[in-house]
Amino acid sequence: MVKTRLLEIANSIRKNKGQAPVKDLCAQSDLRETFGFDSFDLAELTVNIEAEFKVDVFAEGPIRTFGELCRKLEKPQ
Repeated sequence: MVKTRLLEIANSIRKNKGQAPVKDLCAQSDLRETFGFDSFDLAELTVNIEAEFKVDVFAEGPIRTFGELCRKLEKPQ
């Protein structure tokens, strides 16, 4: 569920940029390279994740991969 929702959020940001959606992800998928996210996109991702999951996943530092992001969200708060 978390992975599917994260993919939807990330693809909505890509759609706003006029980019095609990413179909599949693996834990090593890089947020900048796989999604083509820049700093503004990562900020938008942070806001959307915080609104949805009530967690600031970037509070403890940068996250580079989809797997790191999932682990932060699946960890009990």
